[in-house]
Parts: sequence; structure tokens; C-alpha cells
Amino acid sequence: MVFHAPILGLLMGSFGVGLMLLYSAFHAVRIVRNWDIQSGSELQLNLERRTYLISSLISHSFAFQLFSFFLFIYTVDRLAPLFVGAMCAAGSLNVNRWGYPTIILKIFNFILAGLWLVLNFTDNRAYDYPLIRKKYALLLFITPFIVAETILQAAYFFGLQPNIITSCCGTLFTSDAEGVVSGIIALPPLAVETVYYLCMAITIGLGIHFYKRGKGAYTFSFVAFLNFLAGIASLISFIGLYFYELPTHHCPFCLLQKEYLYVGYPLYIAFLAGGVSGLAVGVIGPFSTIETLKGVVPSLQRRLTLVSLLSYSVSLLIVIYGVMTSNLTLRE
Repeated sequence: MVFHAPILGLLMGSFGVGLMLLYSAFHAVRIVRNWDIQSGSELQLNLERRTYLISSLISHSFAFQLFSFFLFIYTVDRLAPLFVGAMCAAGSLNVNRWGYPTIILKIFNFILAGLWLVLNFTDNRAYDYPLIRKKYALLLFITPFIVAETILQAAYFFGLQPNIITSCCGTLFTSDAEGVVSGIIALPPLAVETVYYLCMAITIGLGIHFYKRGKGAYTFSFVAFLNFLAGIASLISFIGLYFYELPTHHCPFCLLQKEYLYVGYPLYIAFLAGGVSGLAVGVIGPFSTIETLKGVVPSLQRRLTLVSLLSYSVSLLIVIYGVMTSNLTLRE
């Protein structure tokens, strides 16, 4: 294992999160089975006291989960000089078979954690906690994925050996590689760029429509999440090309480095914030029919829509800046 202070922080933090979620999941089973706000039984009173502690533990755990994604990509990027052949995080992740599964699971868990925090916030706005069973059922669904991430991350870090020769991003992110990434790279960059701008325009238009008129929440939510996926594909297909000014350099991780002004970090944050907040608009939508949430959900949906629109607008401005200031011109 390669010793690095952020690695120790990630391992300890993830292990702590895993333990807290397992503890919370144990009590979540009792809450899902036995919660009855109308009851004055000793069991119900005990569950009500317990849920304050559990909600606090989970909220802090998931807040760390969101932060840990960025700490992870920062760490693996800084590890690159230790491995022969690695130029950025792409090479570091390829040192062993656990790197890329870990980062994929971290993105998935980032989305789930963000949705749980929104659901919990919504539930806490009502005096009778009408979503308590749903949010703890969601916790039971999320916990195995968090535990799996903790195990994969530990396997990745403990499996790091400085004498290993790895591949650089120029080899990994090519149309000759295997998997979904090679398929994205094989697509004409100008076609992907057109789709990206079209998706962004539709998302922003639908978001403004919902924000002003309160109609089309589910359509906006669905399109906002599709826009997140389009943004990830665009990072690989064409966005990086403009910043690198190289028509063959498709790596999304080199954008995290100093020579490109660390532009990858705000892009990652903007895409994730836009996708999660946009998706959350639709997730909490069905609860607007609950009596104690009738005045809460519409207001929260508008705020989430605004966060999504602002996040995507920031990402769009960064992309436009990269295109306008680049010396690269893409032609079919």
C-alpha cells in the first residue's frame, strides 16, 4: 500500500460511514416495521427518540459521502507521479482492477446520498414525519452499496504497489479501448456537442417553465437527469478536446490538473449538483398530495429547480469559455 495522508482520511472516513450506516440500518428495520405516529406506546416513543439520533448520524455520513467523491478523485490524481506510465487519475485508477469500479460506485452513491438528504429534509419540514418509512426504506437500499464502496476502495488502496507499470490516459481513452467509453469516443465530437447544447437548452427551458408556472415537474426532472448523463458523455467526447487543444485527447481526468486551471472540479460539481437536484424534483413530487407536505413540496421543488438551473448554467458557461478561448477547431 502507498502511504498518503488523504488515503488514510478516506479509509478511516469510509469505514466510519459504513459502521454508522450499518448501525442505522439495524434500527431502520424496526422503524419501517413498527412506526405509528398515532400510537402512544412505549415502543413508538422509543422509536421517536431513536430516529433523531439516527437521522443526524445518516445526514453527517451522507455529507461525508458527497465530499469523499471529490477527495477521492483529488487523491488518485495526486498519486499519478508514483506509478510508471500514469499521467493523471486515469492511470492511477488503472493500477489495479478495483480503481474504476470504485469511482463508478462513488458516483452512484453520490446520487443516492443526495436524494436521501433531500428526502430527509422534506420529511423534517412536517410535524408528523410522513416520509419516515420511505426514507428509512431508502436507507436500507443504499447501505449495501456504501458498504460495497468501502470494501472496493480499501481493496484499491491496499492493492497499490509503486513498482507497477500502468497505462496512461492516452491509451485508456481511445476508440480502440473496450466498453462504453470507447463507444462515446467513437461518436463524432461535433454531433455530441450539438446534442449537448440541445439537451442543455431543453433542460433550462423546461426548468424555467416549471419554476414560473409550477407545471411539468416530472418532465423537467427526467430531462435534467438525462442532461447529467449527456454532460458526462460530453466531458469524454468533446469538452476536454477544447481545453487540451488536442483532437485525440479524451481523458476527463486531466482537467483536474493545474495546467488546465483545475477546471474539472467545477465541472464535476456543476454536473453532479444539476443532476441530483433536478432528479430530486421528481422524486419528492408524489408527496405533494400529503396533507402536511402540501405547502412544503412545491416550494422545495422550486428551490431544487433553481439549484439545478444555476448548476447547469455554470457548467455551460465553463464549456463555452473553453470553446471560445481554444485554438482547436473541430470539423467533421
